[in-house]
Amino acid sequence: VDARDTGRDAVIAMRMRLFDRQGRQRERTLEMQSLRGTAAAADGIGDRVLLRFSYPNDIRGTGLLVLERPGRDDDRYLYLPALGRVRRIAGAERQESFAGSDLSYEEIGGRALEDYTYELLDAKATWTAPDGRTHAAYRLRSIAKDASLTYPSAVSTVRADNFVVVQAEVFDRRGTRAKQYQVRRLEQISGVWTVMEAVMSHEVDRTRTELVVTTARYNTGLSPEAFSRRALEQPAR
Repeated sequence: VDARDTGRDAVIAMRMRLFDRQGRQRERTLEMQSLRGTAAAADGIGDRVLLRFSYPNDIRGTGLLVLERPGRDDDRYLYLPALGRVRRIAGAERQESFAGSDLSYEEIGGRALEDYTYELLDAKATWTAPDGRTHAAYRLRSIAKDASLTYPSAVSTVRADNFVVVQAEVFDRRGTRAKQYQVRRLEQISGVWTVMEAVMSHEVDRTRTELVVTTARYNTGLSPEAFSRRALEQPAR
């Protein structure tokens, strides 16, 4: 549900459902704001993402701020209201679980393209959507330059008409498929292709996290000042 590829700012509200291995469910609500940037920006920051939970109460106000730093490690900050402080997420932690979900900090906030090498596996692949329609697609493998990462490689399926990643298999250091990402619903909102429903399944832990977008707004007029450590500490609405 990464809206940063839209070329504009976005405000996306969503529900997150977490399922444990017994099928028990927990539900959360959150909002993600994003602003597209460029490597040539005066402050050296590219894309910006601010995510904050609003429900339930035990996680309300918890937030994540990601500032892309082209050419070096991105800045990632986690705010925990219970502790009343902001903690920087080190680069080595970027593939750890975000807020107990099956998604990592990297998968939530985006990853630096230059941290991976890429191989086109199939230029004439197809992807069958949940509605049964088949779309032309590309399949490519991404391999982390840092082989010590928990998940150093992935094979992604990208729709050829809109370049949205609609499916991905994530592999651990032993080459075992550990996680699988699938798009369940894809719509155009204000002319922007938006992932409206997706699921990340952890095949080793037998858990899964579902994301459902409830509202998506683009060109809202967000400014870079809305993406700061001070903004991260603001109460959830």
